[in-house]
Amino acid sequence: MRNYVIIDASEVSSVNFDQVLETSANTLRYNIAGDKTFVKYEGETPSFLVGKPSFSHSEILEILSNENWTAPTEEL
Repeated sequence: MRNYVIIDASEVSSVNFDQVLETSANTLRYNIAGDKTFVKYEGETPSFLVGKPSFSHSEILEILSNENWTAPTEEL
């Protein structure tokens, strides 16, 4: 099962990209403010993420659909 963890942008330097499914800091998606991002992993929780809340795929989709992560679309 795939798990998702939201982290502060300041924590990106501590991400071990060998333990998550993203390949580098350049492939991360940030919130609109640019102060949060997330990583995903499968299996055992990477040591640098222990103690942080993890979310399922459906939970992270709901989180990412709110105004903090997705800019509102303009009506034409």
